[in-house]
Amino acid sequence: MKTNRLKKCLLLSGSLLMLLPGGVGAQQNRINIDASKVLNRVTPYLYGACIEDVNHEIYGGLYDQKIFGESFEEPIRGFVFDYFTVYEGFWTPQEEGVAIDAYPGAKLVYEPTVMDKGSVEVELSMNGSTAHNAGLLLCVNDPGNGADNFDGYEISLAADGKKVIFGKHCKNWRSLKEVAVDCSPQEWNKMKVRVDGGQFEIFLNNKSLFVYEDKESPILQGKVALRTWNSQAEFRNLTIEQEGKKELISYTGKKGLAVSAHWDAIQTGDTKVTYLHDDKEAYNGKYSQVIRKEDGNGIAGIANRSLNRWGISVEKGQMFQGRLYLKGEEYKGAVTVALQSADGTREYATQTINMLSGNWEKYPFSLLSNDTDPNSRLAVYIDRPGKIWVDQVVLMSTGDKQFRGLPFRNDIGQAVQKQGLTFLRYGGTMVNASEYRFKKMIGDPDKRPPYKGHWNPYSTNGFGIEEFLKFCEAAGFEAAFAVNIEETPEDIADMVEYLNGPVSSVWGKKRADNGHPKPYGVKYIEIGNEEVIHADDTDGYRHYIDRFNLLYDAIKSKDKSVEVINSAWWRPESPNMEIVFRALNGKSPYWDYHPWADDPDAGVNVDKELEKMQQLFLKWDPDTRMKCAIFEENGNLHSMQRALGHVTLQNAVRRHGDFVFTSCAANALQPYLQNDNGWDQGQVFFTPTQVWGMPPYYAQQMASESHLPLLVKTETTTSLDITATKDEEGRQMVVHIANITDKAVEADQEIKGLSKIEDIEVITLSGDLKDRNTPEQPDRIIPVKKSLKADGNMKYVFPAYSYTVLKYNK
Repeated sequence: MKTNRLKKCLLLSGSLLMLLPGGVGAQQNRINIDASKVLNRVTPYLYGACIEDVNHEIYGGLYDQKIFGESFEEPIRGFVFDYFTVYEGFWTPQEEGVAIDAYPGAKLVYEPTVMDKGSVEVELSMNGSTAHNAGLLLCVNDPGNGADNFDGYEISLAADGKKVIFGKHCKNWRSLKEVAVDCSPQEWNKMKVRVDGGQFEIFLNNKSLFVYEDKESPILQGKVALRTWNSQAEFRNLTIEQEGKKELISYTGKKGLAVSAHWDAIQTGDTKVTYLHDDKEAYNGKYSQVIRKEDGNGIAGIANRSLNRWGISVEKGQMFQGRLYLKGEEYKGAVTVALQSADGTREYATQTINMLSGNWEKYPFSLLSNDTDPNSRLAVYIDRPGKIWVDQVVLMSTGDKQFRGLPFRNDIGQAVQKQGLTFLRYGGTMVNASEYRFKKMIGDPDKRPPYKGHWNPYSTNGFGIEEFLKFCEAAGFEAAFAVNIEETPEDIADMVEYLNGPVSSVWGKKRADNGHPKPYGVKYIEIGNEEVIHADDTDGYRHYIDRFNLLYDAIKSKDKSVEVINSAWWRPESPNMEIVFRALNGKSPYWDYHPWADDPDAGVNVDKELEKMQQLFLKWDPDTRMKCAIFEENGNLHSMQRALGHVTLQNAVRRHGDFVFTSCAANALQPYLQNDNGWDQGQVFFTPTQVWGMPPYYAQQMASESHLPLLVKTETTTSLDITATKDEEGRQMVVHIANITDKAVEADQEIKGLSKIEDIEVITLSGDLKDRNTPEQPDRIIPVKKSLKADGNMKYVFPAYSYTVLKYNK
């Protein structure tokens, strides 16, 4: 009981400190620090983050574009089911079942039945060379848009027919079991699941594969759903059996209106309206939206409620700026643009546009809200018979709602800045999309072409590399970005001239004409992202070398000072690493390495990997200058557990000194309850009205605020993970300590080489491994600070699962 009370006290207070004279009450656990022995220099860019448009970090997040689906490229919503709710994807009834196009995590939830005991079976088939898996969801609760936005269990068949995957979703993804199978995914395969109180028996083609009992907080009841993960799939003969009764599920409903998927139709009174998703008359991209009012006394139009239809937040007295492109066909009335309540019954601001022509024209508008509503919508409508086309709709904040006068959300921009980042990388799998090209990202954002992105098949270019550089410039971050390896050398040379060239150059002048006369002074460009990640392919690595060399020469032809970074996937056991090294040694100063950081002791593995990388580099060339850049520190978590993984990883990087250029935690941002891909790892979370940090955010903030450049010698007999740094003058020292165990650790601490200590500032972040911050409790896990008066020798109790920073000042 005494131990339990002590542990509870530690968790509540953040730390327990007992100051004793040096040598009094000496214990077995010791920490010895010798500040006079400098081991290496710590990179100032240790405090980095990676940002890309995954999980809507950019569109729906940092980028202050309130409209989601502004170019109307998304297909119409298709079929409206009587008994199913669609959570993303385009589901179409077939003669015997239902089909779904490839989509990251689309769900079709059957609403009438809540099941706790019984069985579910379905036949499914898949097609597509790049497919992943598809299958059933059971015990589904609290579903929403986003691949992992629900609680429940998943049973999926891999698209190659080689394994069945069983896992659990609690607004995230955790694999529970995988079993090898051998079937043809293009043929019909029968999947069946029996469930009873957290116990599951999985069958494939009438063969029992395994029984699994979830003993850790099982989900005991919920709805049934169909799901695809990036697979084109068909389902038939969905059957639910409970209490001896079998029900064959049908897919009745009606065809939906021809309105692009992220928009809703507006039709009031007795108005008769025809909608058309037009692929012949678009202003930008392939599609525009047609609204044709036939007759009647109401209005006809469309409305947008932003990402996931989670609403556009407006405040009383808030001014919005926007623009849209319109044209009419013998339409003589006005077009109204309005901020409305979600159901359209209240209007907070309106502006009318008159005299449409038969050609596309841009119409700016301003809307001053007369009320506050966190869940409003933007409506575009007509009240007279006629036909109009709508395309490229933009709505943004103004004034102090934008970050430094740029089209970025101020609250998100400030939160990222307050984290203490010194480095920001813009890149990731999004750059591997074949249509990701720099020249499509510059100039008038309304004319930048939509493209098929990796994370979003209807990506837009309103936020691109130049916008990223503007954000870094305003926030004070050192910037790096990645480019697609299939960019042409000519386009890459023009890109470097555009970004860094003088106004007198051809592309430098284009930059100035686009509103930025001063060169961006880009220092770091990465060629590709995680290249050759899927297999140890010699031909793939050689192709990467060829592309790297072509783009390297193009970059250097325009600016020799730019550092060009290698993104070949690191496999230390592969002979291909030496091939890549010898081809790029002397050209690329950094090799991008992407470790995993979910485990609290992530630093142990990273330390070994960095040591191995450095040894191999020196083996291949003792005089090499090639080093490591961690451009993505990845994981699936944003809890206290991930914070400790980040801390131990940073300690590992400190020990390797200037061999590591930067460490960028991924991902920088994430919308709350939005997770498209399993990487539930944002540091800054947000909703339309709120922004807050997760535990890894505060761990990063603590480390950045405590940065000192020189690593000094530490020794310990404890289980604690410790590094210590000091300043150039020897007036300050900082100790970083991670306790990754479930018990408090008491240790004597002795310091040499730092005399006349006047005060110690203690900063502690602690909590249970699963703890995280929420909109209701955004400050649940935050640093706790206190100041102490002491000399260099003391006894200290480090709380269970904690990160502690001790700042010693002369």
